[in-house]
Amino acid sequence: MNKIKIGIFGAGRGIDIAENLLLLDCEIVALCEFNEQRAADGLKRLGIDVPVFKDFDTFLNVKPDAVVLANYFHEHTPYAIKCFEKGIHIFSECISNGTMAQGVELIRAYEKSNSIYMLAENYPQMKFNREMKKICDGGTLGKILYAEGEYNHPVNPEDSSFLKTCVYFPEHWRNFLPRSYYITHSLAPLMWTTGATPKRVSALPVFSPMPEKATARHVGDSAAIVTTMNDDGSVFRITGCAAFGAHHNAYRICGVKGQVENLRGMGSQVMLRYSEWAIPEGKGETNLYEPKWNDKDEDSIENAGHGGGDYIVARMFLDCIREGKEPEHPYDIHSAVTMSSVAILSHRSVLNGGKPYDIPDFHLEECRKQYENDTETPFYGTDGSKPTIPCCSKTDYKPTEEQLKRYEEALNN
Repeated sequence: MNKIKIGIFGAGRGIDIAENLLLLDCEIVALCEFNEQRAADGLKRLGIDVPVFKDFDTFLNVKPDAVVLANYFHEHTPYAIKCFEKGIHIFSECISNGTMAQGVELIRAYEKSNSIYMLAENYPQMKFNREMKKICDGGTLGKILYAEGEYNHPVNPEDSSFLKTCVYFPEHWRNFLPRSYYITHSLAPLMWTTGATPKRVSALPVFSPMPEKATARHVGDSAAIVTTMNDDGSVFRITGCAAFGAHHNAYRICGVKGQVENLRGMGSQVMLRYSEWAIPEGKGETNLYEPKWNDKDEDSIENAGHGGGDYIVARMFLDCIREGKEPEHPYDIHSAVTMSSVAILSHRSVLNGGKPYDIPDFHLEECRKQYENDTETPFYGTDGSKPTIPCCSKTDYKPTEEQLKRYEEALNN
């Protein structure tokens, strides 16, 4: 079988993904990256020599079978559509669309193509989340009623190296990222383990701006606490990218008969508990253990990033291409757009005092019509476009002059 030819768009996160694709016997045929030094460093890390392009259309002329979209967080849609028009498969990092209108555009373009689209969301494939799905699928928890998902990622406010690597110019998307937008790490694992899809959302902010000695950010919120009502009657409580307490990824699934969760700060350990009248045969009321991978590629998984998830989702994507099948929930395009809708409409809820919003189903033309012209965004675009809505719950919040000065100094030193 011929090797699958992959093009990488974005030499930051894209290089991490490329490493796993090379392990899976793909051929990286081109890189698209505007920063020459970042491109050179990325190719050196991969140990390959391939053409580097700054122009995406020229990059596609290399005719890859698939493209990894690892460009700016909120700007994947127009590039995905270009790939759809050429029958190129898509592996899209983080949210699929930055606006509601882009969600409509993405679905419409996909329906006209023969491309496979998969969201490159890795957190569901961490060891403890795979174990929790196995338990949910086994049915011993009974009907799932409630689940929690937290992606908590505080950053040292004085860490200039993080700024230089990840927030390297004033209009960078991370400087304007509402807390609800970076949502797939907290939401996708719950959708994966339970099979549920959000249908209604509301959210409230936790406002706690960076200390005065920190560098500038335009978002003063530390978290958005998001609640969804789902298609199966269950409720999720999730965060986007939160910054409270200590760093952790925490998930909890509660059914009629029991619950399962990973333990914060305890590696991959899982706590499985049952009500005393519903303990299944072979289990105790409380079961604390380290799950196993039980996977033929365990060595490669153990060495991959994001708890092994990077390798597994890359393998899933290649399996879809080789077998000509669509990804399963929540990796398919409609699930991806649903998660983006939760991210976007959660922030609107924050800005409107917790007002609930229905999550549109873009299978339906009536829902597409409702949002096809909705281009509201908190971000600057690389085309020079400006934000149209506030990025913070306190809409008049701004970094201080001292913080802005410190930010400029951190970038230039």
